Amino acid sequence: MSHPSHPAVVQAAGALVWRVRTGRLQVALVHRPRYRDWSWPKGKLDPGETIVQAAWREVAEETMQDVVLGIPLPGLEYKVSDGRTKRVHYWAAQVAGRQDAAALRARPPVPRASMDEIDQVRWFDVDVAGQRLTRADDAIPLVHLVEAHRKGRLDTRAVIVARHGRATRRSAWKGTELDRPLTAVGSRQATGLVPVLSAFGASRIVTSEWGRCAATVQPYGAAAQVPIEVSPLLTEQEHTVSPARVARQLVDLLEWPGDSVLCTHRPVLPTVLDVLAQHSRRSVVNAMPTEDPFLEPGEALVAHVAQTAKGPRVVAVERHKPYVAAVS
Repeated sequence: MSHPSHPAVVQAAGALVWRVRTGRLQVALVHRPRYRDWSWPKGKLDPGETIVQAAWREVAEETMQDVVLGIPLPGLEYKVSDGRTKRVHYWAAQVAGRQDAAALRARPPVPRASMDEIDQVRWFDVDVAGQRLTRADDAIPLVHLVEAHRKGRLDTRAVIVARHGRATRRSAWKGTELDRPLTAVGSRQATGLVPVLSAFGASRIVTSEWGRCAATVQPYGAAAQVPIEVSPLLTEQEHTVSPARVARQLVDLLEWPGDSVLCTHRPVLPTVLDVLAQHSRRSVVNAMPTEDPFLEPGEALVAHVAQTAKGPRVVAVERHKPYVAAVS
């Protein structure tokens, strides 16, 4: 129970859904009749949701559009009527296309919000949207989105680097590294990764051939109906032999024209992060993990990649852990 002097923070998530029409950047706003306001599609997290899952679910409920999340945008924080603080997390997002069919297959159906909650959804040019927004603070993520578009950093793909879920200890396993399995917690982490990978549109899965990595991405592969590409190069053993081949595999994903996930092991992560850093701006490098273990078991680093005249550039990174329900 929260202490009365430290009220709980209400977590919410949403997105600025954007498109370009006849050369003009446009965004979607929703009208809430109860509050008589125009705002971004957003809402509170349901029990058992991560913030990225809540973001795409709320957008689907309020706009009837399935979206894929892009770069993170500045969030907002304000007091609500009961005195608690509400923290809203935002992303740029685009309406899902045919290339996102796999990610959408991994999502459950989302009911439409009632007309009492949302009665209009409209696209506006960004300058008009800024004037139409009811809350002045809602312009903060819009300014960031417009600036990202101006700099060529808005239209991105995701390369998601996942560390395998929690595995059985080496000392407790009688078999080989090839088949050392996930623990029960690791299996729940793998299941919890499904809505995270779906949020960013993953349509290609590349994994170490060792069982604990393959098992981590298997639930998403099954839900999305995507074949899993198994690579011996991403194992700890092969990485020791040739880090350069691991680096080449990641560069291939950075250059691939789609959203992807790569699952590997903690000792391989320094090479992976080094490749991402070589393709990043300094501010993005500073946001990457720098200390071992780099990622926790089951955690994912999402690299948002823009194509530029100089090749792929990582313009933003973020980290997400899967939701893992406690077992009673």
